[in-house]
Amino acid sequence: MRNVTRASAAVGLVVAAWFASAPVLRAQADPLIGHWILDLTRSTYEPGPPPRSEKRVYQAFGGVGRGIKGTFDRVDSVGKKVTITFSAMYDGKDYKYNGPDADTIALTHPDPYTLDATLKRNGHVVQRTHSVISPDGQTRTQTVTGTNVQGQRINNVVVLERRSPST
Repeated sequence: MRNVTRASAAVGLVVAAWFASAPVLRAQADPLIGHWILDLTRSTYEPGPPPRSEKRVYQAFGGVGRGIKGTFDRVDSVGKKVTITFSAMYDGKDYKYNGPDADTIALTHPDPYTLDATLKRNGHVVQRTHSVISPDGQTRTQTVTGTNVQGQRINNVVVLERRSPST
């Protein structure tokens, strides 16, 4: 009887540990979540110039698979540091966007490897971004169209590589 009680307790602990860790494991499995760094050699910016560098961090927001929080640390073409932040659900509704090109962002997540974003300024669409994660989860390719804060038409292909949090 004592062995049955111990076995039941061990099974209970394993099940409890699995339930406690399941959200973390699902977040780690989400290919959108993570640390990314701009690969300037594979990116194109029209009309340009490109930023000098950019690091991005994407975290789960509002529950795993329901939304994303983004923080971008960019050094623009003239060396000015710019930080962009947002927290948005994948429901296509407008959420606050703190960045130079827009004041709201709306996201949809049609499949695990795709994210579509619409940026608006004063209620008008200014940019659309279509992001695709490679099958191996290591490359994020974003096609960005619309206008920048200066009103210029843009057509950018931005390639980011997954990095560990320390790089």
